[in-house]
Amino acid sequence: MRLDKYLKLTRLIKRRGVAKVLINEDKIKVNGKSIKPAYDIKINDDIKLELGERIIEIKVKDIKEVVTKENASSLYTIIKDSLTTKRKK
Repeated sequence: MRLDKYLKLTRLIKRRGVAKVLINEDKIKVNGKSIKPAYDIKINDDIKLELGERIIEIKVKDIKEVVTKENASSLYTIIKDSLTTKRKK
């Protein structure tokens, strides 16, 4: 499954188009590497999302084509969820 589709399906990102933009801006990395939106996600991949001041790191547990809103979070495990404070110079 494509990374952009996986992020939308898991509801980590609301829209696939937004996921594509974030991936192209290197705000989302897989296994510490910059990737393309069409990257084929695999079980046990580590995904790091930089969403403004929030950084979320997850591990892919499962991949499904269809999932309900209630079960979306069962597709991944949160490794780290933190807020950063970026200082302006």
